[in-house]
Amino acid sequence: MEEILIECSPGVSGDMLLGAFHDLGVPKIIIDKTLACFGLGDSYHLNFRESKSCSIRGIRVEIGINDQSTKRDWSSIKDLILKAELEKKLKKRIYQVFESLAMAEGVVHGIDPDKVHFHEIGGIDSLVDIIGVCASIEYLKPKKVFCNEPTLGRGLVKTDHGKLSIPSPAVIELLRKKDIKVISNIDSIEGELSTPTGIALLGNLVESFQMPNKYSISSYGVGIGNLVLPCPNLVRIFKINTSNKNLIDKKISPRYEEISIQEALIDDQSSEEIANLLEIFRKEGAYDVSSQVTNMKKNRTSFSIQVILPIEKQEYFRQLWFQYSNTIGLRERKQFRWVLLRRRGECLTTFGKIKFKQTMKPNGTISLKPENDEILRLQIENNKTAQEVKNMIKESCSEFKAFEDWK
Repeated sequence: MEEILIECSPGVSGDMLLGAFHDLGVPKIIIDKTLACFGLGDSYHLNFRESKSCSIRGIRVEIGINDQSTKRDWSSIKDLILKAELEKKLKKRIYQVFESLAMAEGVVHGIDPDKVHFHEIGGIDSLVDIIGVCASIEYLKPKKVFCNEPTLGRGLVKTDHGKLSIPSPAVIELLRKKDIKVISNIDSIEGELSTPTGIALLGNLVESFQMPNKYSISSYGVGIGNLVLPCPNLVRIFKINTSNKNLIDKKISPRYEEISIQEALIDDQSSEEIANLLEIFRKEGAYDVSSQVTNMKKNRTSFSIQVILPIEKQEYFRQLWFQYSNTIGLRERKQFRWVLLRRRGECLTTFGKIKFKQTMKPNGTISLKPENDEILRLQIENNKTAQEVKNMIKESCSEFKAFEDWK
């Protein structure tokens, strides 16, 4: 399973994303079928056309609207989504994008989100963009979605509310709510580089705005925008394999990866609070968490805490430290490690199906070990020692069936 990398340079809009996804290989019928579930099949006609921006080719989206008069509010769009016969995950994606737009518009206009009238984003073209992009993500099923930080532009944009300064109030609120950082080095470009629809899609579909350190590109698609700019106005979407995935594909074990280590000394929290903090770190994706009791200034007893985490989660874990602990400082460093490839799965034994873990040694041989939680459970259920349980599992263990790829 590959990852997706969205490159919005200079900016992003719903139609540019949709064009790039189609250029990447998402069939038009996937988008049309999804829109038909909302009863919108007769409301539009969608066309993907080869185009260029500053001599760079890509796909431009053209949406013909059969009924120009229909403008929907959040209540009516919500009703459309809830009634649509879609997979639960896809329906949730679409709902979250529209809900974030409704919440942003509600804040901007000082009204209840349920009473928000969408104006521009309630039109059929925006429905096609949002639903089509969400359907594209569901079709591709990427392992993870990355994106660079967007740019906003400057000047004025014409809307149903009249002329508004760029970035529009809805864009500002979406960026604030989702805590999305932006790039300002090309904000001198005149025009709305990132639209509310584009930002709402990024805010709900992108899992990391930190670019991966290393990756290979297997394919890509280009979406062309309608604005004429002094630079190419396009969005590129890449199918990528991160460096770790490349090593796994080649079955290189152990693999070499960059990690982050964060540490702090805390002398003003109870052992119960520290235990809760460590559990939060584990649940949020830390590779490992450790603590030990030590002494600090004035001979106060303290906890020395160390967290090993994925490099792309550094910033998120900084927020966790300052949100859930009393520390006023944090040490952080990047390191590298070698880890054996591993994967989880199950085997059929005399106790039934048991969860196992496989590990690949440097010479290619594979070791198999039952998960310790399973051993403990079977000890309690069968009133046996750990060694007795392990012996019975070993004698009756069938072929291993993997739940996941090597990682």
